[in-house]
Amino acid sequence: MGKLSGKVALVTGAARGIGRTYALRLAQLGADVGVIDIDLQSYKHYEKEKIGEKYETVVDEIKEFGVKSFGIEADISNQEQVENAIKAIVENIGEIDILVANAGGGLGALTENKASEVDPEQLKTVLERNFYGTVYSVKAVAPSMKKKGYGKIVTMSSLAGLKSTDMGSYSHYGASKAAIISYTKYLAQELGPFNITVNSIAPGFIGTGRLMEFFEGEGIENFTNQTALKRLGTPEDCANVLEFLTTNLSDYVTGSVIDVTGGVIK
Repeated sequence: MGKLSGKVALVTGAARGIGRTYALRLAQLGADVGVIDIDLQSYKHYEKEKIGEKYETVVDEIKEFGVKSFGIEADISNQEQVENAIKAIVENIGEIDILVANAGGGLGALTENKASEVDPEQLKTVLERNFYGTVYSVKAVAPSMKKKGYGKIVTMSSLAGLKSTDMGSYSHYGASKAAIISYTKYLAQELGPFNITVNSIAPGFIGTGRLMEFFEGEGIENFTNQTALKRLGTPEDCANVLEFLTTNLSDYVTGSVIDVTGGVIK
């Protein structure tokens, strides 16, 4: 029996990268895992994200652990699509006990969207991807968690939500991730009486298949030199924290933000 045997988890944005690693870790712990992504085969766009010809999507990988899984494509920024996707997951594998609101992302170059020069359309899109998508996901699962008196919700912030860039650029992304931190704390206060914990993970420079191409192009040392541990993080580093936040080890932890940054000075 795994630590999460008998539980049903949902991971958004799980087709590749950190989200995929989260989904696989939860399955390894014994949970049945539902997956939402705008493109369940998005890993095909990045050479270092390939999952092997044996599997069509992460759903197939999850099932290798002997648990149930169901995946569905949906745009996390569209509330109706989110609600319909979660309804389908519940119908196929059961009511959600654990939500990992991982889906999101930025838009534009890292040197763009300085705080006083934010592009309104990009700001809208990034807020919808990150903040609104998190809110929509929570709203869809919270009622059943309240009813059963149990739940684990993990939101996804970022180093960008804790620390500004030197130039004040990419502020639309940082602001959306900071909003998630604030929302997490409000959720924790509301849902605590229902035995639902709500915490956030803030990854730093994590070497996913997609981001490794960027880090290598810019010079890996430019990022590792900013960390106390002098290395990039891995998706597994993030999954280790997720394991803590989704098992009984964290039953008295809520409203917290755990940064997985290797000690970046903030």
